[in-house]
Amino acid sequence: MLAQLYRRAGFGATPAEIEDAEKLGFDASVDKLLAGLTGEDAAGSALGIPHLTPLAQADIPGFSYDDYAEFIALSTWWIDRMVVSDTPLREKLVLLLHGQFPTSYQKVGYADLMYRQNQLFRTLGAGAFDTLTQAVARDPAMLIWLDTGNDHKAHANENFARELMERFTMGVGTYTEHDVREAARAFTGWTLDYTTGDFFFNVYDHDGGEKRFLHKTGRWQGQDIIEIATHTTASAKWVVARFWSWLAYPVTTEDPVVAELAPGYKKDLNVKNLLEAILRHPHFVSARARSGLVKQPIEYLVGTLRLLGLRTAAFTEGTLVWLLASLGQQPFVPLNVGGWGQNQYWLSTSASNNQLSLAWNLAQYADLTEVVDLNGSPGAQVDAVTKLLAVDAWSNRSYRALWKTADKGSAQELLVMALVSPEYLLN
Repeated sequence: MLAQLYRRAGFGATPAEIEDAEKLGFDASVDKLLAGLTGEDAAGSALGIPHLTPLAQADIPGFSYDDYAEFIALSTWWIDRMVVSDTPLREKLVLLLHGQFPTSYQKVGYADLMYRQNQLFRTLGAGAFDTLTQAVARDPAMLIWLDTGNDHKAHANENFARELMERFTMGVGTYTEHDVREAARAFTGWTLDYTTGDFFFNVYDHDGGEKRFLHKTGRWQGQDIIEIATHTTASAKWVVARFWSWLAYPVTTEDPVVAELAPGYKKDLNVKNLLEAILRHPHFVSARARSGLVKQPIEYLVGTLRLLGLRTAAFTEGTLVWLLASLGQQPFVPLNVGGWGQNQYWLSTSASNNQLSLAWNLAQYADLTEVVDLNGSPGAQVDAVTKLLAVDAWSNRSYRALWKTADKGSAQELLVMALVSPEYLLN
């Protein structure tokens, strides 16, 4: 149960961390994880931030720099931060919010802007969801990603208005096309000042006329649209369903657990309080939850690096980022505005081959001295790998396969077999 808690509310715990959690107990361990949402992350903060060229400098005509190299360095930095963080729930929340408000370096084009958004999630993510959404809407990466700068008074661009409701706050079927058009009008004049790298409101390009949005009429501006949308009952259900689906098991907005949690969340829209309600809910530790999620590739990589005591520096620069890309989840590069899927989304023949390649890359750098010392005792070797990876239990089929590998193969082969097992792939 504690191993599951630390996988879902972080990226997994080492055997030593599990022992400490057992001394604390489940409730106190939840308290500790929640405290990390606003606490000091000494290990994460100690990581040097790679050099990132500011937008104002990068956009100077004739200025030359290698932004792709900066993007690789930034991706590697974030992987390392997730690995070493003293506040794993906060780093997990940053990853989840990257999926809630996805923007991609491939369109944004500036590593520095991706970093700024990443920091925004880290500093505001655990607070009020409406405040967070207001900040994201003005974030330079989002302004570029959803073309808000092309939302003009004479011709309103509907991209951001539509995704605000469909993906960020309310979900499909909770608004009309009229609401999209009216919201787009409210966001006219919102743009990015490339000379400063900051949000800029061009009042002369804003449609200041009356608008009717979600049955409310007024001379709404963009911030009003966000305020209205985030405070709807539909938004409360959507946000709760999203977070529950990430942390426990996938649900729709019609699920009973959403109906139970949504009213409490709607009172203050506080993400930290919502996370606490989820982690303390009886269904969070139910049998359905224990087998309810497949690790996303980033979760898989970060969790395995943590358990094996590895850092990105052990690998050739860019290798881990490339391997994640082969699995379909590269940091800062969601495939589209829908972000990434869940469970079956990650399971395919191609994904299995790429997972095997990643497992081999990780295993060759792992210190398996304790497993090697048990040569001649296959059962003891399997037990050692089980403890190392914090796996709760193996199915009979998996245990037989692991035992045979330990009996005939190397310690590395045993670790690889465990890393691609169904039990380890489950989160």
